[in-house]
Amino acid sequence: MNMLNSIYRFFYPAKNSSDIRRKYNIPDKINFKIRFQDNYIILTSSDYPGLITQAKTLKELLYMFNDAILTYYDVPKREGDIVLGKINTNIEGIGTIMYEDKKIKQLA
Repeated sequence: MNMLNSIYRFFYPAKNSSDIRRKYNIPDKINFKIRFQDNYIILTSSDYPGLITQAKTLKELLYMFNDAILTYYDVPKREGDIVLGKINTNIEGIGTIMYEDKKIKQLA
């Protein structure tokens, strides 16, 4: 997170991600597809037409994925930054990407 977001979160602390999911009816599990193109990781979901995001790293992908979901469900920024704490993948060598204690961890 950058400094501006840290200052914002000081004044507007993020709510619990499970409370956000419940309030905005966001499912606990979302199916998606990942493809690699021009040095980017591109994530799309057939369950959510128009949901697409891209990133250069897996760490950035988790943040961008959360931002895309929060935007798709019209969740105000003051509610939180993380709504889904992990991405389970079946791409060989990537495994699970999860958000834990403000650190991104990649489990093989």
